[in-house]
Amino acid sequence: MSNIKLFESNQIRSVFNSADNKWYFSVADVIEVLTDSVNVREYIKKMRKREPELNSNWGTICPPLELLAADGKRRKIQCANSEGLLRIIQSIPSPKAEPFKRWLAKVGYERLEEIENPELAAARMRGLYQAKGYSDEWIEKRVRGIAIRDELTNEWQKRGVKERREYAILTAEISRATFGMTPAEYKAFKSLDKPADNLRDHMNDLELIFSMLGEASTTEIARNKDAQGYAENRAAAVAGGSVAGMARRDLEQKSGKLIASEENYKQLPEAVVRKRLKDEN
Repeated sequence: MSNIKLFESNQIRSVFNSADNKWYFSVADVIEVLTDSVNVREYIKKMRKREPELNSNWGTICPPLELLAADGKRRKIQCANSEGLLRIIQSIPSPKAEPFKRWLAKVGYERLEEIENPELAAARMRGLYQAKGYSDEWIEKRVRGIAIRDELTNEWQKRGVKERREYAILTAEISRATFGMTPAEYKAFKSLDKPADNLRDHMNDLELIFSMLGEASTTEIARNKDAQGYAENRAAAVAGGSVAGMARRDLEQKSGKLIASEENYKQLPEAVVRKRLKDEN
């Protein structure tokens, strides 16, 4: 299930809370989309100040939940479910308010459908990437990468690795051994500065392939060595990333081209629109 939702080509970080079976959305992402504010934190501060009733219930409306932060690590970020967001939207004078309300209803309905038919989640994820302009070949690699990542985190869970914080550290070890950069450093390298920017959504085909190789190798090593606990799985992560790192360097030497690219896909929707206009003319 994707933890990124798309509203008018803008990414909204989200998390499905199994405790109450509701989607929760990053309040900062929503406000940024609705207001185009350059300083979301300051906008929230002023909004709370002018709305005493909203301010007094802020902790209840916007509980902190773990989402991917700008540095590539999972951190607790203020989130709100559909009901909470509707309350916040009342305090935001924006022409996007009504379309956003309809979008929230659609997200909730789609979740109910996906519970009945899990294949719809994968189909919608492909549709989301297609709408953003990614090629079918890239999408297949991205989907495969998600499956490999899920297999790895499931293995970590079975082997006593603590979720979130230790997952982030082990992921950084794999990335460092594969590319010579942690995810946070890689995002900076690609000039990705928004919290909602997902690093792998901005990787090219070869970057995705080597990411998959590093994580698949880590899973295989952890299984074969029966790695238990954080320390042993950290060693497996370094070893797995090193397999991908050696393969990357070998290809770079033989091809004469670096694998890690500064290119990102921030401008991809505009490029798709330009191409369509060109094709129509």
